[in-house]
Amino acid sequence: MPAARRPSQSPGRALPTLAGLPLPVLGLAALAAVVVGAVVTGATAPSLLADAGPTARWGQPLVRAVNDVSASLTIGLLVLVACALPGTRSARSAEGTRPADLTGLQERATRWAAGTGAVWVATGTIGIVLTYARLAGQSPFSPGFTSQLSYFVTDLEIMRSLLVSVLVSAVVATGAAVATRRSTVGWMAVLALGALLPIALTGHAAGSNDHETAVDSLAFHLIGVTVWVGGLAALVIVRPSLGKALAAVTSRYSTLALWCFVLVAGSGIVNAALRVGAWSGLTTPYGALVLAKVTALVLLGVAGATHRRWLLPRLRAGDPGPFWRLVIGELVVMGTAIGLGVALAASAPPVPAEPVADPSIAFAITGYPMPAAPTALSWVATWRPDILWVTVAIVLAGTYVYGAVRLHQRGDHWSLGRTLPWLLGCVVLVWATSGAPGVYGRVLFSAHMLGHMTMSMMVPPLLVLGAPITLALRVSVARHDGSRGLREWLLVVVHSRAMAVLGNPIVAGAFFAISLIVFYYSPLFPLSLRTHTGHVLMHLHFLLAGYLFASVLIGVDPGPKRPPYPLRMVLLFATMSFHAFFGVFLLQGNLLLAGDLLTQLASARDWGRPPLADQQLGGAITWGVGEVPTLLMALGVAVAWVRSDERDGRRQDRQADRDGGAELAAYNARLARLADHDARLDAAEQARELAREQARDRAARERRR
Repeated sequence: MPAARRPSQSPGRALPTLAGLPLPVLGLAALAAVVVGAVVTGATAPSLLADAGPTARWGQPLVRAVNDVSASLTIGLLVLVACALPGTRSARSAEGTRPADLTGLQERATRWAAGTGAVWVATGTIGIVLTYARLAGQSPFSPGFTSQLSYFVTDLEIMRSLLVSVLVSAVVATGAAVATRRSTVGWMAVLALGALLPIALTGHAAGSNDHETAVDSLAFHLIGVTVWVGGLAALVIVRPSLGKALAAVTSRYSTLALWCFVLVAGSGIVNAALRVGAWSGLTTPYGALVLAKVTALVLLGVAGATHRRWLLPRLRAGDPGPFWRLVIGELVVMGTAIGLGVALAASAPPVPAEPVADPSIAFAITGYPMPAAPTALSWVATWRPDILWVTVAIVLAGTYVYGAVRLHQRGDHWSLGRTLPWLLGCVVLVWATSGAPGVYGRVLFSAHMLGHMTMSMMVPPLLVLGAPITLALRVSVARHDGSRGLREWLLVVVHSRAMAVLGNPIVAGAFFAISLIVFYYSPLFPLSLRTHTGHVLMHLHFLLAGYLFASVLIGVDPGPKRPPYPLRMVLLFATMSFHAFFGVFLLQGNLLLAGDLLTQLASARDWGRPPLADQQLGGAITWGVGEVPTLLMALGVAVAWVRSDERDGRRQDRQADRDGGAELAAYNARLARLADHDARLDAAEQARELAREQARDRAARERRR
């Protein structure tokens, strides 16, 4: 084991190779855990029907373990460069022809991410081949295997998901190889996290009885694990080059790791409950692996608490030895946890992966049984929690309240009139996605439009009134070492060129209005009814489009320059008129949107209106319900207009008190000068007119002579 280096080392020292670091223990522990877990659960045992051979049976989980480790390293390095490593505020590339703000350390870490990203892509590609081999029960070396793979790689959902993940990871590796700016690295980090999401659609999540909850919880779990593990491994890689910044960077990672621990623990509980079922499931080989993974999580939690409470202060004091010895132990446990996760994904859980036999059309299309006929009470009492949006709402509400409390603790004021709309917006968001609109919106167009109007026209104005960016900027601490924290990234985003374009009033209004036509009169609407991904993206689009539009009209957060208040009124009524026209078109039209799906769903229920009549009701809801948010936003614009005039008046009064009315005196003096100038012009004009009259008189006298 190499000796821990002192923080006084030169920051310019080149990064060491992985062979000289304890990082191999991460991969070795993962591979060992995969082997043990596969043996315990029998995941690599020969198939009784069609066996793909030992290469595929053992190769697929082992390659998946390497793939997970390389993905974690790539994401961890990118996140560390984007959010933790110190840098400079401005620089030039070596050629001097394009701007660059990556320091030598950041650039080397980014290139490391490109290297591990290449391994991520390679192992992902091999994983596609081995996964198909196991699905088809054929050896990868059998005749005709390649032609079958090329045909089915886009035909099977699991293969499409793996392919999308590989393609996105290839973009990330390429972007990291050529990146010269931290903004690029930040976007690559976000894209790398996005490459994990298709993986959530594979494995047991795709066949769970509660498909959407399984997919969402697995997505949260993958994001938390990769950032946590990859961040620690990346910290080990860059530590010899950090110098005096070692303690600060480690502290930043520790905060990030705490969030990841909460995310991994919460999503892990949900995943285990879905797959293990009853407590008796823990006595199975699969349950034994779950318990081993829980033990690893507890050990990592204890290690994290030890870091934050005792070892970080010692690290700041210049004694890094105990800290890094514990880090090496953590890497062993983390590698073991990754391997256990791979083994679990390759093993059959106690709860069968196949969905419950439900012959209903509603279940086949939406993944849920047909709900009971709605009543007046149903719109309040019907709930089916959507774990994704419930989690988003809880995080939004919790962090906002935390920020407001922090301000009050340091003696600053944050208006309750800002906090209440934000919290109400979070509650309405949960109702729209997990309440009656979310439940009945899968089978009724009218309920779907109610959810649409809520997500795009009710939730966004409430969130905008909360001024979250302003609160975050006031709470977050500015960094002075060239790194980017929450405050710096918020300022980069709100003042970016992309936000300047999207925040343009005309663009925001057009995006809000025209996207209605694009969504409902294209395959996107049926896709949102059939697939979980389409459904999530639909809600996300409604929310973001509405937030952007509301921010242009009534927002107070920093960002692109907002139009004058009269133009805001014109923009509001023009856009809402288009929205109302869309509602009237649905109300009076006879073209059934997503006709095949909605007709099949209507045949599966013995209540409610026929599909076309229900769509016309949805048009009435679009037209009628949309008037209320429009009126409220118009009122908000008018109030902001009046308050703006009042603020201008008070500012002028304060200025007059400070300078004795100098501005008013200057204005009056200017008026006096103008009046004097006009008087002189009038006198000169009168003199010229008198001269002209005298000339005419002389001319007349001459003619009479």
